Amino acid sequence: MTDAEGIPELPADLDAVRGALVDWYEADHRDFPWRRTEDPYEVLVSEVMSQQTQLDRVVPAWEDFLDEWPTTAALAAADRADVVAFWSDHSLGYNNRAKYLQEAAGQVEDDYEGAFPQDPEGLRELMGVGPYTANAVASFAFNNGDAVVDTNVKRVLYRAFDAPDDDDAFERIASALMPAGESRVWNNAVMELGGVACGKKPRCDEAGCPWREWCHAYQTGDFTAPDVPEQPSFEGSRRQFRGRIVRLLGEHEEMELDALGHRIRVDYAPDGDHGREWLRGLVDDLADDGLVEADASGDGVVVSLRR
Repeated sequence: MTDAEGIPELPADLDAVRGALVDWYEADHRDFPWRRTEDPYEVLVSEVMSQQTQLDRVVPAWEDFLDEWPTTAALAAADRADVVAFWSDHSLGYNNRAKYLQEAAGQVEDDYEGAFPQDPEGLRELMGVGPYTANAVASFAFNNGDAVVDTNVKRVLYRAFDAPDDDDAFERIASALMPAGESRVWNNAVMELGGVACGKKPRCDEAGCPWREWCHAYQTGDFTAPDVPEQPSFEGSRRQFRGRIVRLLGEHEEMELDALGHRIRVDYAPDGDHGREWLRGLVDDLADDGLVEADASGDGVVVSLRR
């Protein structure tokens, strides 16, 4: 059965659906350290680091980062080059996230007197914080968020309740399911379900999925999932070489352009397809992001991390 807008009807006893999931989550779940804190800064760092990075790899990076910069005040006062170098050394992807995170910390200190906004709308005012991250921080730090809808949640709703592959439909179903005032435990629980029991390869019985009795996929055996755009290959990408540049500049105070080129790829040739013009494009991109500086020096260009 569907409603007038084609959204499938949810089970009549939503309290039973909600209770089953929360009980399953609270009985046993992955013990990531950021799930043990309600500090919005610590939650924000975990959310930014987790973007397109496996959670097991995020744990040591998150712990090291907070050891180095335990508060927004400490991060805001840090040397930008040190923050970017840390990000690159820990292979956390897109180094401009480190820059935005530091700028967000500065905003919290300068514009909010050291206290984070507590709702998704306010959190979106912070540099680099989009709708998903704002809602996650509002949920996990302040229990004041809306239903989180990420790739894992979409897969759960698509399979369990025969949801159409449509963002508006996912948002409506997710919102209807979440119990009022329970965004912290609910969003953790539904994402855990997608990560542990309802992954690309479902583990319904092995993981004791709490929604089996209501699940359309479990009843029909149709475990297809919504279409998800493929992530572009990292190997050989501009993102990979941008990361190599930042890592090298973290090890060396400055480098001449050609010396940098020979260090980041073995087939670098100044006048070749991947030569000075290609490399200068990467450097200019990083400069536009506020990560590096390129200064003319004699007949060449010298590149350094921006401090």
